[in-house]
Amino acid sequence: MFGFGAILPQTNAVRHELFCNICNSYKNTGMKHLLSGNEAFARGIYEAGVTFAVGYPGTPSTEILENCVKFYGETVRCEWAPNEKVALEAAAGAAMAGARAVVTMKHVGLNVAADPLMSLAYTGTQGALIIIVADDPGMHSSQNEQDSRHYARFAKIPVLEPADSQEARDFILKAAEISEKYRTPVLVRTTTRVSHSRSLLELHEPVALDREIGFQKDPSKTALIPFWAKKLRVVVEERLKKMTKDNSDPNGWGVNVEELRSDELGIVTEGIAYQYVREVFPNASVLKLGCPFPFPEALVRNFSYKVRKVLVVEEVEDFTEQHLRAAGIACEGKSVVPNIGELSCDVLRESKSKLEAPEEPRGVNAWCKAEMKTPLPNRPPTLCAGCPHRGVFYALNKMDVNVTGDIGCYSLGVSPPLSSLDTIICMGAGFSMAHGMAQSGQSRKTVGILGDSTFFHSGITGLLNIAWNKVNTTVIVLDNRTTAMTGHQENPGSGKNLMGEETIAADITEIGRACGMKNIAVFNPLDHAETVATLKRAVESDEPWLLVSKSPCVLILKERMGAVRKIDPEKCKTCKQCLKLGCPAIEYSGDVPPTINSIVCNGCSLCNQICKFGAISE
Repeated sequence: MFGFGAILPQTNAVRHELFCNICNSYKNTGMKHLLSGNEAFARGIYEAGVTFAVGYPGTPSTEILENCVKFYGETVRCEWAPNEKVALEAAAGAAMAGARAVVTMKHVGLNVAADPLMSLAYTGTQGALIIIVADDPGMHSSQNEQDSRHYARFAKIPVLEPADSQEARDFILKAAEISEKYRTPVLVRTTTRVSHSRSLLELHEPVALDREIGFQKDPSKTALIPFWAKKLRVVVEERLKKMTKDNSDPNGWGVNVEELRSDELGIVTEGIAYQYVREVFPNASVLKLGCPFPFPEALVRNFSYKVRKVLVVEEVEDFTEQHLRAAGIACEGKSVVPNIGELSCDVLRESKSKLEAPEEPRGVNAWCKAEMKTPLPNRPPTLCAGCPHRGVFYALNKMDVNVTGDIGCYSLGVSPPLSSLDTIICMGAGFSMAHGMAQSGQSRKTVGILGDSTFFHSGITGLLNIAWNKVNTTVIVLDNRTTAMTGHQENPGSGKNLMGEETIAADITEIGRACGMKNIAVFNPLDHAETVATLKRAVESDEPWLLVSKSPCVLILKERMGAVRKIDPEKCKTCKQCLKLGCPAIEYSGDVPPTINSIVCNGCSLCNQICKFGAISE
């Protein structure tokens, strides 16, 4: 199942040659390639005849569209949308006109897209509408842990869950067939391990679609006024019954696989959990559900008759286990398999021990018997050396204000020594929560913070609300002109789109004026004096302010921002003020004055601006 990606050579010429070889090899159908799940999804999009793919970047889903535009951009129009709701609505528009369309997002993005999703379950589309959502069990890069299968049940639409790269490709083609056959959106759920792990995939030619693209007017199916929506509500239930029957048929959709080995233990599983099950329970019979919803009750019941004991192994929630229990099928599940964090072979081995023997009392002797494993050292992430966000957070740390933060690189401002953020909830909440705190009646001022991509995603409405209600608060957009946290994707302010085409560069200050903000200031966060003065002026005002911290992400620059700094040990008083920047280039062991790593330093000059003793210079 798992493999390692190739280490790219260092010269541009060799890299270009390797890239061309990869592109050319993808044209050789019938060959097998070692691809990540996300690369396989991109291949499936291409082979399924999809012509429009749109999404919003978010780990672990980002690379799907990036690989689409890299390898298949000639046939698939690829776009980043400002947010997931817009992305789904755009994909739905293309699919209603008869094209096959795909939308990608991570699990929290599906929350944003839930509004159109629920209604699209009623209308359906003429062409296939496939929603690839990437869950993040274990919260490797997310603020919460969700199970997107619940959305499939909520909307009464199918959800397919691949277990490896081959199925990632295959299930996109199957999703397209199901979507068009039943006129329904189809959810394809992936997880971090499926998306980022590599396995073998056989390439095929794209399907030939002989169809005329054009929207067929029929408001009774596509205009959800109550009169027509009530009739479509009945259609949804009838469709669900039909899909449930077909998914339960062993010869139906062909995504559920039964593997009979032993009549003692039978395991019902799905997705990446299947890989762990095969390693930890090699002798058990397995029913791998490629489509856990609509729940194939007849198929699962028939499987349960063939074994003495049934165990359900699934990541995060007891979604499938609930369906078994509701159907009266006796089983074990979350009593031995955890519902927090991602699964692994080690986790399942513990589950196997619990299943096979009663758990011993956890006394001193029991703990002594347990295998002691040394955990990996904790390496919390930090803002890059030279990151322009650092200057804002350092200044805010010195002020008596509440700071409502948001999702992005700047979330790291919550960590010591910057310790500047008080809340991190979801995209756009930085502005809206600042609004609410300012209206609470407390005396301390509130500052709300968003990144530029987050501002375009869901911050504009929060800003409009502040201006409309005349709320006395200060909000800051950290504008580094890229979507940095997910790998420097373009956004509406960067001047390019995903296809690499030159386009508009949305002006945040002009948007602020259009929302009604009268007080707007732009400042350079790498100028400490200017940053402090601008923040102080806004926070001490009796009116709302929009501030724009404008400086490019250090990682997209082609060279250092300035000269490398050094610390003069003769002048240094070891006051440790420079350490409060939290810059990874400044090193301190505790027995000598701090030093600056010349390899890591990007020359932003913040450290010498705050040094009171002139100990830091170029």
